[in-house]
Amino acid sequence: MRKEFTNFDEIKLELKRLDLERQIALEEFKALKGNVKEDLKPLNWVHTAINYTGKIGSLVFLKKLFK
Repeated sequence: MRKEFTNFDEIKLELKRLDLERQIALEEFKALKGNVKEDLKPLNWVHTAINYTGKIGSLVFLKKLFK
């Protein structure tokens, strides 16, 4: 879909809007990159492994308890 402009002020306004949208998208991307970087740290992997081990251990314990 192509937008038709009637004067240069509309073009400038549209370019400014698009530039702001681009800047917002770039900042969101930077935040996402930081979140991914934080999630991939080894300490977070250890914490996740401990949580899953605890959950599995609890399930095994409950299974043996009700046998």
